[in-house]
Amino acid sequence: MTETSSTGIAGAAKRWAGFFESLTPDRLEDIVDLCHADVRFKDPFNDVRGVDKVRRVFEHMFETVDRPVFAVTDIAVSGRTAYMRWDFTFLPKGRKDLWTITGMSEVLFDPDLKVVSHIDHWDAGEQFYARLPLLGWLIRRIRARLGVG
Repeated sequence: MTETSSTGIAGAAKRWAGFFESLTPDRLEDIVDLCHADVRFKDPFNDVRGVDKVRRVFEHMFETVDRPVFAVTDIAVSGRTAYMRWDFTFLPKGRKDLWTITGMSEVLFDPDLKVVSHIDHWDAGEQFYARLPLLGWLIRRIRARLGVG
């Protein structure tokens, strides 16, 4: 029988966080052992179902950025859900400056302590789009007009 207490979920959350913190292209296969076959992954750019599609999201990440590193800075557990605060640092291809995105993941585990849902929450407008040359200029202009001067 699988332990679904908060202690079991906390351990599963630590394993999931460890997977991200040590993520390399060679470790992507580990996702099969950690996730339910019909796992859902959602972030500002993706909303996919199935372990193969989730693996493809991370394969794409390795194709489009250099030196990706996840650092999970906090984990909280409530029921079968873990909330993970993290920093994702990477070097966009063709750029010279490292970017860091800070966000929160809402991770739901099944009774077998496998991930059934991973939903990332982070501000793509401020932390990504605003850094792009032309789009960033436009976003800064819009924010300046909408904000209190």
